[in-house]
Amino acid sequence: MLERMIMTKPQADHETTQREQPPADAGSARGSGRFNGLAVAAAVVVMVLVAFVAGRHYFGDFDAVVGAHRGGTAPPNAAGALGGPFTLTNQFGEPASDTDFRGSFMLVYFGFTFCPDVCPMTLTKLASALEMLEAEEAERIVPILITVDPARDTPEQLRLYAEYFHPRLVALTGSDEQIADVARKYRVYYAKVEEEGADPDAYTMDHTAITYLMGPDGTYIRHFSHQATPEVIADRLRTILAGGPAV
Repeated sequence: MLERMIMTKPQADHETTQREQPPADAGSARGSGRFNGLAVAAAVVVMVLVAFVAGRHYFGDFDAVVGAHRGGTAPPNAAGALGGPFTLTNQFGEPASDTDFRGSFMLVYFGFTFCPDVCPMTLTKLASALEMLEAEEAERIVPILITVDPARDTPEQLRLYAEYFHPRLVALTGSDEQIADVARKYRVYYAKVEEEGADPDAYTMDHTAITYLMGPDGTYIRHFSHQATPEVIADRLRTILAGGPAV
């Protein structure tokens, strides 16, 4: 092989030169490739921006509306920006609307009965917080669970589930359209999560895990994260019921 390369060196150099010389349209091809890459990248950026804007438009800017990372207190523009009228069905199969709770404070939580951890933990905390209040204080507050899984959370399913937490817990369901409407009004995100190859009925739900405190007139007062302890919730509720600030 070495002998052949030595003997034919001039010819090899010529062949190498020929092989290394790019075709006439190689530069344009590389330029076209770079252009296509930039076009794809630009398209991805545009899609991300569109999705972001659409999400902000649909769910609202939660942080800006309620100050989710500022202790759960409501800025001046929050009242009226969260919540709104709804007509759903309670755990006894009866119609229930937001006006049914006028005159009472509402602790509104969105979840589902097949939730493995966050939902039962949150509802247990709310029940414990209400038990820490004086009887006359607790009676002024209605705990409410609104399902984000209406396909499985029938009134009967909700009735059995609610019994585990608090005797006055109101559990609400509705059609897909009704649940989507009330979730949008409360700026609640939820989505079905399925595992590939799993039983279609064994899905779970991803959702906002925040409890909203609504006033006797139905307006937003403040919210509690799922990390809030029963003691903190009870203390805040006690202050608000006494006419104090929502801090």
